[in-house]
Amino acid sequence: MTAEPAILVQDVHKTFRGGVQALRGVSMRVDRGEIFGLLGPNGAGKSTLVRILMCVIRATKVQGHVLGNPVGHIPTLRRVGYLPEHHRFPPYLTANQLLHYFGGLEGMPRSQRRPRIAELLERTGMRAWATKKVGSFSKGMQQRVGLAQALLHDPDLLLLDEPTDGVDPVGRREIRQLLLQLRDEGRTILVNSHILAELEPLCTQVAILVKGTLAREGRMAELTAGNQQWTLTCSGLPPAWLEEIAGLKCHNHADGVELTMAGDAAETMQQVLDRVRSEGRTVTSLRQSGETLEDLFMRSLDESAHADAAVPGAVTGKRQA
Repeated sequence: MTAEPAILVQDVHKTFRGGVQALRGVSMRVDRGEIFGLLGPNGAGKSTLVRILMCVIRATKVQGHVLGNPVGHIPTLRRVGYLPEHHRFPPYLTANQLLHYFGGLEGMPRSQRRPRIAELLERTGMRAWATKKVGSFSKGMQQRVGLAQALLHDPDLLLLDEPTDGVDPVGRREIRQLLLQLRDEGRTILVNSHILAELEPLCTQVAILVKGTLAREGRMAELTAGNQQWTLTCSGLPPAWLEEIAGLKCHNHADGVELTMAGDAAETMQQVLDRVRSEGRTVTSLRQSGETLEDLFMRSLDESAHADAAVPGAVTGKRQA
């Protein structure tokens, strides 16, 4: 039996005043224990969708569940950690005071808060800054404290809106490692970002929003499976038997030729390799490459642009992020 997903929403619509459509029929499934990447250019509707899940704004129309309860069920939020994109913390509080404040709002006794805060400041690399005022922190340091705040009440689900925004390269790597640890602890994490390089090594599931609609959604391996390619580089001229193998292509190379074949062609390329070796050619490489997250993202944008161009009089309105 398939486990109930952490998030399952269908046909989400959001229209703001003035008729601006931020979301149009978005459906999305986030499985438990996964890191899910919510991608899209600025203004695609990513933050709007996260705010709907957090009950910060109301959807015009939505069906679905978060952690087994209907979207909009306020008590469920006690099991959700949230880091907004544009958070504003009181600058006069220290990191310790800030986390005690949020812990108090959660109803955590002070005796529980102290060890939990110390643990989270250590995990987010902010222990040395515990008694420093938030107003003196860089943007990256504020993101780290914000992540500690989101984890304070030990949530089952994390919704992180641009969590590495303003963080230096070392800090981004540390945050990625922390997210992987949190996933291994059994938490579900939804990361909203337009920085593809940050998400590719993390996510097993992704959704790509473009102009308020869902362009792609599913597991990374499945979404990129149709764009795999094998490439064999060897010495010599193009083989005389090239046309005998359907789909095999040849390109001149500086030191010989490149033989390429798209798709799941491991067995066929093994036969090509054997045949090349039988001719005494020198094989310099045999590699498999696939579509990257950036490739998938750009393909989604291109398809959306072509679809708009195909509709006479189509107008692209300004949308909320």
